[in-house]
Amino acid sequence: MSEHIRTELSNHILTITLARPERKNALTQAMYGAMADAVNGANGDKSIRAIVFTGDGDMFTAGNDLSDFASIDEREKGTPPVTRFLNAIRDAEKPLIAAVNGPAIGVGLTMLLHCDIAYAGQSSNFRAPFAQLGLVPEAGSSLTLPRVVGRSMANDILLAGRILSADEALACGLVSRVTADEDLMTTTMETAHRIAASAPSAVRKSKALINNARNEIADQMQAEGKIFAEQLQSPEFAEAATAFREKRAPVFKD
Repeated sequence: MSEHIRTELSNHILTITLARPERKNALTQAMYGAMADAVNGANGDKSIRAIVFTGDGDMFTAGNDLSDFASIDEREKGTPPVTRFLNAIRDAEKPLIAAVNGPAIGVGLTMLLHCDIAYAGQSSNFRAPFAQLGLVPEAGSSLTLPRVVGRSMANDILLAGRILSADEALACGLVSRVTADEDLMTTTMETAHRIAASAPSAVRKSKALINNARNEIADQMQAEGKIFAEQLQSPEFAEAATAFREKRAPVFKD
């Protein structure tokens, strides 16, 4: 278990907290692995009836830690932790609820598309700057985001890097409720408790019916993952990572 992922089980609700506030909760492979283990472990645990994701401090997540991803060795065998996590939330049997407590960047936005319910604090915002980093959409978002927010809005987010406010995210269906920041966790846990008090098998079967396009999403995630891995080795991503370290705008060449 990564030191930067905190888990707590109380009253049938597993809370998974991204706890790396000094780095804006940027995600490393170790953090992805810990979250994958927690979600997969919940599937067979009858004491868990709902899972809540949130971030520590005033940030949900800044997305992937670029320095960590730049060091990935393609020769390493086995399924990468990030892929295990994305597969875990796609296939999770227990309801997933996101409490977005601040900016949600990159996977912070796309993971919401696999959550069954997403609430946001008023100060949160949403951005998926893949193209600006020399990368492509992941987590099946090239398929699921247009279905949720519409094709034009999805292109605005995925191609142009549009930043959505909490109210804009609510208006386009990315989240289903916006609360005052100080009320976010209380409101989220009230919903989690209502789910936990419902009939467990009925909840699982209802979720499965709602998410019956899972195989189609899995195919899209596989296609995205192949291209994403290629882009991690591209001059464009190398330039984006260098520009990030040097605190300047990247200059891309075609």
